[in-house]
Amino acid sequence: MPIPSIEPREAQALAANGAVLVDIRPAGDYAREHIAQARHIAMEQLAAQGFAPGQASAVIFHCRSGNRTRTNAQALAACAACKVYVLEGGIDAWKKAGLPVVKDKSRPIELSRQVQIAAGLLIVAGAVLGAAVSPWFHALSGLVGIGLMFAGLSGFCGLARVLGKMPWNRDPPA
Repeated sequence: MPIPSIEPREAQALAANGAVLVDIRPAGDYAREHIAQARHIAMEQLAAQGFAPGQASAVIFHCRSGNRTRTNAQALAACAACKVYVLEGGIDAWKKAGLPVVKDKSRPIELSRQVQIAAGLLIVAGAVLGAAVSPWFHALSGLVGIGLMFAGLSGFCGLARVLGKMPWNRDPPA
């Protein structure tokens, strides 16, 4: 049975009447920006432990764009014992509807975007250096392409792992 989608304004109205918004994105993404009344429970944690909504009339799951929630819809439906919805378009649609979010600009941009920026920079650098200095620099662009292809096929991205260990991506001490 598919989980019904709900538009941001409808979700806001349901939340005002006792529904619970649950953000399933990674903790760093939630810390950078989230819907004010949303709780954070990462998808991995939900899958392992489930979710007890308490007195909530409904649970509305969301991610950034809605793709992750749609992909995991069946697992999310099994997580709660009450009515379950998916926020159509995720937090992106929430913001586009002009609804409030909490932002922490001191947090870095999400890791997937950092990977895209770094990969693009390395590819351009390889192409420019290959044309201006030595054709051997074109290998840099090829290696980045191979790395991206491997990440897509295996689910493991070495560049994301390296960037995740950078000082700006570490959580500050509590």
